[in-house]
Amino acid sequence: MDSGPLQVVSIPTAPYPDQRPGTSGLRKKVCVFQTRRNYLHNFVQSVFSSIDLRDRQGSTMVVGGDGRFFNQTAIEVIVQMAAANGVGRLIIGHHGIMSTPAISCVIRKYKAIGGIILTASHNPGGPEGDFGIKFNTANGGPAQEAVTNKIFQISRSIEEFAICPGLHVDLTTLGRQTFDLENKFKPFTVEIVDSVDSYANLVRNIFDFAALKELLSGENHISIRIDAMHGVAGPYVRRIFCEELGCPANSAINCVPLEDFGGQHPDPNLTYAADLVDSMKDGKYDFGAAFDGDGDRSMILGKHGFFVNPCDSVAVIADNIFCIPYFQQTGVRGFARSMPTSAAIDRVAKAAKIELYETPTGWKFFGNLMDAGKLSLCGEESFGTGGDHIREKDGLWAVLAWLSVLAARRQSVEDILKDHWLKYGRNYFTRYDYENVDVDVACWMMADLESVICEKSFIKQRFAVEDKIFQVEKADSFEYTDPVDSSITRHQGLRIIFSGGSRVIYRLSGTDSEGVTVRIYIDSYEKEEIFADTQVVLAPLATIALKISQLHQRTGRRGPSVIT
Repeated sequence: MDSGPLQVVSIPTAPYPDQRPGTSGLRKKVCVFQTRRNYLHNFVQSVFSSIDLRDRQGSTMVVGGDGRFFNQTAIEVIVQMAAANGVGRLIIGHHGIMSTPAISCVIRKYKAIGGIILTASHNPGGPEGDFGIKFNTANGGPAQEAVTNKIFQISRSIEEFAICPGLHVDLTTLGRQTFDLENKFKPFTVEIVDSVDSYANLVRNIFDFAALKELLSGENHISIRIDAMHGVAGPYVRRIFCEELGCPANSAINCVPLEDFGGQHPDPNLTYAADLVDSMKDGKYDFGAAFDGDGDRSMILGKHGFFVNPCDSVAVIADNIFCIPYFQQTGVRGFARSMPTSAAIDRVAKAAKIELYETPTGWKFFGNLMDAGKLSLCGEESFGTGGDHIREKDGLWAVLAWLSVLAARRQSVEDILKDHWLKYGRNYFTRYDYENVDVDVACWMMADLESVICEKSFIKQRFAVEDKIFQVEKADSFEYTDPVDSSITRHQGLRIIFSGGSRVIYRLSGTDSEGVTVRIYIDSYEKEEIFADTQVVLAPLATIALKISQLHQRTGRRGPSVIT
């Protein structure tokens, strides 16, 4: 314990107009946090001030991040400000590192009032990269819109922040550190915890580790390749897959978290995880997976690099959900997907007579349903899948879920997918990302497009490409009425639904640090032709989507940055 009480001071500051948290918190270039005076301090104070003082005083909060550049600098500021704002205890991951799913787990385990997560998820890291900060509430999930709106409003009028500048924490040593502060009767406590322990204990109670160990290291084991992409998932992969489930050490690659993710773009898709895809092509490995920077997303591959679309992935898990012991015990309360995600899981839900919810993009909507006991399994097309064990998407959980299906069925990934399509038909799905589009241009395009598709005359219009004809059945701007609290969330993407169920969706992404990403989602259901090439099948709809939106002409972009 320090020899004398540490001083708490109030520092005058001026507000910034651009601190509105998006779907995954506040994300900016690192240089914004480094060069704008008190930029980080303002936002952190706004988070603390959004919590009622009576709830904040003496409370427990969790802090961790994906290890990207500026992570430890930000943690020291957060610790100093938490102490000055009346928080009683912080639980922080060793070296300041903890995956987003693990933070959700720890918040719930220790009944904390919330947690601060330092990540920009799948965005690049390093001094020239991105940095992000988001607040998760007591349920372990991302803050609801009412909370993020409150944080934003406080940030627009902030005049000062409280800080204890003399407080310095050692992130390298496990255990408890206590500090005496002026005018506080109880010491301020920081606990540095093993980043993996609590999460590993949780998943042991969800999955059959004996069956998984037999699959991965038994007599007739399969060979796997797991790429942590130098993100936070590395230590979790090493502990769970190599140490506990017996996979050879060389099954796990890029498992050391790096501030710049080794120069990689830590986004687990076919474009940015190309090294994993290439290593799978020769058939040496039966199963492959890659994780994003903060460990909440994953990509699944089969032998020879067979790609499992995330929309299909959650549908397959849903159809085989009782391969997971947790659901044998709890039952299944409901399934859900984000609106842009294909309707593949809808068909599973209908066959099983289980409620299906269609929500806006953002895990907080799933969390609300889970807290109300309405939802057990959910997924988003952006490589996020999870269950009600926590209130975040969970990349490692999704991999263990897939391996549980493999252990039970003893089929290849490809055969499981093909059987699924034979049973339910196939939703061909793709997404075109046009990254870093000027904000004003993108918003103008969306506003004009909305006015076009919402005209009565747009309904029943027919669009022909070669021998394919698509007739508009419905078009709207998606809005969601939460079945739990009746709150309404509007302007969540523009939908064009054609006869037969094919869909084109336009949406602006809220996870970029500069500019915006314009996303076009294309979803086409086929009952008979289920083994064709995705891009070939969807080419006519893609042509129509670009014709209706005039995206290339309006933005000056000739092609997407990424196709998934």
